[in-house]
Amino acid sequence: MRRLFVPATTVALIGIFAFGPVYWVLVTALTPTHDVFRFPPHFVPDRITVEHFTAIADNAKLLRYLTNSLIVSSVTAVLTVIVAAYTGYSFAKFRYRGRRSLMYLVLASQMFPQALLLITLYLVFSQVGLINSYVALILSFTTFTLPLCVWMLKGFFDTIPDELIEAAKMDGAGQGAIIHRILLPVSLPGLVATGLFAFIRGWNDFIFALTLAGPDKQTLPPGLVNTYLGEFETAWPDLMAASLVVSLPVVIGFTILQRYLVAGLTAGAVKG
Repeated sequence: MRRLFVPATTVALIGIFAFGPVYWVLVTALTPTHDVFRFPPHFVPDRITVEHFTAIADNAKLLRYLTNSLIVSSVTAVLTVIVAAYTGYSFAKFRYRGRRSLMYLVLASQMFPQALLLITLYLVFSQVGLINSYVALILSFTTFTLPLCVWMLKGFFDTIPDELIEAAKMDGAGQGAIIHRILLPVSLPGLVATGLFAFIRGWNDFIFALTLAGPDKQTLPPGLVNTYLGEFETAWPDLMAASLVVSLPVVIGFTILQRYLVAGLTAGAVKG
């Protein structure tokens, strides 16, 4: 009995740690404003209201931030998948001088704190007139997402037998046909996992979206802060309701693509 009790307790504690904050966000979003700061707090609200959720549809600024996030995150995901696919294929299936050094250079670029590069990026984008634009956000998000995505896809391409490529060459297929008609369809789980990772990277970023984009191009994370957090007052119920709503695209994406995501993340774990 003791062996069964300990794992069950551990799972329960992990569940509370993982889902407790989400539950409290939901409770705060459903609680009337004047009851939010009651002491002691009520883990089950006495009264429930949906006014904080209905107010989101009337907030034009929040809808604009949502549109900006969808544009920036989607383009970042597509651009990252395209570049990472070709780069990962090159690292996995070609042998050339400097390949190994280049691979580790790509990996090392992931180790630099991104905040340290913000000033440099701001100056560069300012010089070329890209501040307060989608392009600045997309380029910065893609740059920081690429290293890990390249290695993810390289691990996936490593599991594809070289005999498949040799057979295609024997049939007269060129490199373009091999990668587009054979390898990319086979690598769909890895591409989906890479694209989802890049999408979430663009969706969740705060500091770059706050610094490189103006009010018209800001995404949801800084937009929520600017909308609901003030110097003297914070609209906590509205902020919690908006946070739940804007999390739905990522949750839905994970739910629909979870089998591809798991396959893509584990495909390169064992070669052969």
